[in-house]
Amino acid sequence: MPRPTAAQLAYGSFTVIFSTLAMLLLSQTNSGLGIAVIACAALALGVLVSLTVPQPKTRDRAVAQAAPQTAVAAAPPQRRVPVSVRRETVSAAAVSSAQPVRERSTP
Repeated sequence: MPRPTAAQLAYGSFTVIFSTLAMLLLSQTNSGLGIAVIACAALALGVLVSLTVPQPKTRDRAVAQAAPQTAVAAAPPQRRVPVSVRRETVSAAAVSSAQPVRERSTP
């Protein structure tokens, strides 16, 4: 998850503060439950506002969009030709009679 930008933090914070003040002044509530509901609503509104702030373009995307799209001629598909491989069959008796290779471990 990418880090929030400065614009997202600012817009979200201002939204939470000002919407909380506005709702508290307009509702004129005195109960703790009413204040908690208003605070939660303001926090949700601040998160919504901060998520809808457009993300800055990354350098790669900006360069890709600035570069003109050039048409590249597609190469014709190459025809694959199977390669014939000559394989020798070895019997199990020949494999079992083979002597193991013994080498000295010291040079």
